[in-house]
Amino acid sequence: MTSTDSTTTDGGVAPSEIESRVVKKVARRLIPFLILLYFVNYLDRTNIAFAKLTMSADLGMTETMFGLASGLFFVGYLLFEVPSNLALHRFGARLWIARIMLTWGILAAALAFVPNVGSLYFLRILLGIAEAGFFPGVLLYLTFWFPKKYRVRLMGLFLLTLPLSSALGAPLSAAIIQYGDGLFGLAGWRVMYLIEGLPAVILAFVVWFYLTDRPADAKWLTLEERTWLMKSMADEEKELGDAGHQSAGKTLRDPRVIGFGLVYFGITYGLYALSFFLPSIVAGFKQTFNTDFSLVETGLIVAVPYAIGAVAMVLWSRHSDKTGERMWHVAAPTLLGAVSIPIALYLDSPFTVMIAVSLTAVGVLCALPVFWYLPTTFLTGASAAAGIAMINSIGNASGFGAPYITGWLTDVTGNAKAGLWVVGAVMLCAAILVVALAKRSSKPAQI
Repeated sequence: MTSTDSTTTDGGVAPSEIESRVVKKVARRLIPFLILLYFVNYLDRTNIAFAKLTMSADLGMTETMFGLASGLFFVGYLLFEVPSNLALHRFGARLWIARIMLTWGILAAALAFVPNVGSLYFLRILLGIAEAGFFPGVLLYLTFWFPKKYRVRLMGLFLLTLPLSSALGAPLSAAIIQYGDGLFGLAGWRVMYLIEGLPAVILAFVVWFYLTDRPADAKWLTLEERTWLMKSMADEEKELGDAGHQSAGKTLRDPRVIGFGLVYFGITYGLYALSFFLPSIVAGFKQTFNTDFSLVETGLIVAVPYAIGAVAMVLWSRHSDKTGERMWHVAAPTLLGAVSIPIALYLDSPFTVMIAVSLTAVGVLCALPVFWYLPTTFLTGASAAAGIAMINSIGNASGFGAPYITGWLTDVTGNAKAGLWVVGAVMLCAAILVVALAKRSSKPAQI
């Protein structure tokens, strides 16, 4: 890196005045808007967990059928993830993210009108196809705008959407189901799908006019600011050399890409198990502990682990940036999630169960932003588009496996304990694998 950016390492010298100014201006412009987009995105992906509380009876769904409906989203999602991200790299984020949001919003709202389980299955597959490329596309987009040393904390802010969408979305979804029942002549869960799907359609048009594809096009930066940012990002690409610009086909076969994909699989296995089944676990307190919560109360209880996880995620991301350490900032919280989740349902009160679940949420959410720093240490350009999408595809296979296996084991055993032991085992493997990958990396200082 040249003298225009004296801070070339995570723990280096204080940034220059222009560096601080540009990073803050870009962050204020992009991060809040991207958080809003991802909030709507993740809410539409996981609101089936709350719909289940009344939808299952209406459509005659078993736990296994619900797990399949939840997981089928990821069939189309995984098949189209890499092509979609390559399209974003070619056509630009503004056009492609607007297209993604428009199609997913229409399909998310269409779930309000499914007549049977088969139609639900079909629309969930289409929803996954429509949404493919959004998350890895945004991660790729951030690499166009922010130097590496800022990415963990900024990814942490962006990924803060995960707990926020669950903490705020849980009571919101529950309230719509409870108080919207009968609106437009529809059941409450149908009203929820309709209301929560429409914002994505509206935001698609906002994306087209608001986002800027690359720093060179940023008229909202001064010429001096654009020049500094473009030079800084170009210098980082030069540091990676030819290895960072390998072909998409070679990138998809890179053992590091596959390895990090498997790590991400383990982390998100815990995330999706919580997202799709935590409302059911809380609702099950009625039978286990003789409690009686309304839908809105259930939503508020579900929000607690995510609210705690949101605070922990921000603090952990900042700590990782401050120390410059990455490997254990991924492995340690993943291990925490692995240990805490399987014991949750062996505890003897709703309070202690929610403490264990909160620790799991903290573990999963703290691992995610630091994890996504790692692939950007050896990928850039088109190889980053393919590699990030591939890692996300492998990881999000857990979005099919976690709900389906957990639901199937619940039906087979009559309780959720076996499914949660599987969650713990998968997360444990992820914690071990990220340590192994880091120690064998050709650039251990960056890991």
